[in-house]
Amino acid sequence: MSVRVLSRVLALTVCTGLAGCMVGPDFHAPTVAGPQSWGEEPEAASRTIGGQVDSVWWRSFRDPELNSLVERLARQNLDLQGAAQRIDQAREQMHAAASAGLPQANWAGTYDYRRLSTKGIFSLAQPQPGASFQFDFFANTLSAGWDLDLFGMVKRAVEAQRANEVAAAAARRGVALGAVSDLAMSYMQLRGVQEQARITRDNIALAQRNLDLVQSRFGNGVATTLDLAQAKAQLASLQAGLPDLDDREATLINAIGFLLAEPPRALEAELKGPAMQPPVPPSVPVGLPSELARRRPDILAAEARLHMATAEVGVATAAFYPDITLTGNMGTESLSAADFFALPARQFAAGPTLNVPVFQGGRLISTLHLRKAQQKEAAITYRKTVLGAWQDVDNAMTAYAQAQRARAETQEAFTQNSAALSAARQRYAEGASDYLNVVAAQAAVLESQSALAANQTKIETTLVGLYRALGGGWEYADAPTLAALRKGGPFSALGL
Repeated sequence: MSVRVLSRVLALTVCTGLAGCMVGPDFHAPTVAGPQSWGEEPEAASRTIGGQVDSVWWRSFRDPELNSLVERLARQNLDLQGAAQRIDQAREQMHAAASAGLPQANWAGTYDYRRLSTKGIFSLAQPQPGASFQFDFFANTLSAGWDLDLFGMVKRAVEAQRANEVAAAAARRGVALGAVSDLAMSYMQLRGVQEQARITRDNIALAQRNLDLVQSRFGNGVATTLDLAQAKAQLASLQAGLPDLDDREATLINAIGFLLAEPPRALEAELKGPAMQPPVPPSVPVGLPSELARRRPDILAAEARLHMATAEVGVATAAFYPDITLTGNMGTESLSAADFFALPARQFAAGPTLNVPVFQGGRLISTLHLRKAQQKEAAITYRKTVLGAWQDVDNAMTAYAQAQRARAETQEAFTQNSAALSAARQRYAEGASDYLNVVAAQAAVLESQSALAANQTKIETTLVGLYRALGGGWEYADAPTLAALRKGGPFSALGL
């Protein structure tokens, strides 16, 4: 049997018997034992309930301005655009890895003017009479090769890069979730600061009326110089608090503008001025702990990185096995340009090349140990990420309930302080007490009013934190879904 026949039989045997064999561990989605349901929280006006997590939770605040900002966020946020580019980079890495499993072909044309040494190897042969040791040499070669990937090294490499693409897509979802949460958080804080500024201005107006009353009584000889100084000091103290509130307002407006890739003060006309603090919804669906791993981007990214590390173990394992590459080349060789395409000038070669790793100085075994250690680390990171996610949700639920519990006491303090201020002003007007009681009562009212505004801001921001912990809300800016990525791509013919 000729060498040509043997090579064909070997190639056929390889293609039919060994193609598609993949060594190394197969990836299976990990599981982490956790709670069956979330813990019970204290009763509150806005309750956490079972049910599907709201993917457009910012709409539950019923604030048209907030909705408009989020709509622009998907188009304008620079972090989202950068994350999309990282997805493209990961996809191209996967395509480059997959190309190693496809046939390769190259063409080369060469021309040399050569002279052979008369003292070299040709001195051992008797040249023909008149033969020249100087000549032109023309060559034209088309070469091709195909790595059969017998034990799945290329397939595992593509599997790893596809997992990397999934991780990049999950990371973009995390960026989207973080961006919308940061925007909503800044917006709630902005409205809280503006509410505190409104309260301060109302108290300034009240302090001005008190000063007018004291000045009137002072002119009539009823009030004292001390009363007048206290009234002026109270007014000045209230006015001194406005610049800090205005500064915080400007900072928060710029923070929102930065998320939308807008220059400083671009949103000032839109967001500056009094506005109501958005109310929270009466109920907040929080789903089940078991659903969190399918929804939170950081968990999905950690799972994809574990998948990638597992596939890399397969690549390192396949490096220990033999590999066969089918190679061939054809073309022409001649000493004259006129004979360059002549039929007798043709040459070709074809056959399989068997590569067997014999001795690599410990490189292969060290690489395998490295990949296994990286896989174990990725598994630990995944478990830690899941546990951290459960803790985030539990902490956020508790913070939301406790912030609402403080609301009732703060409201009661404001009611009582308002009544005390009315009584103090009336007694002062009647001459039954000095102005110090009015100053103290009004300070208490301002403090309780500010506490109410701050408490409402805390309720809103803790709710935003809860939504962020639940992992819902990235859908507004979703790129190709992870499910679509897992279905395969243009290299599905490789069996991946």
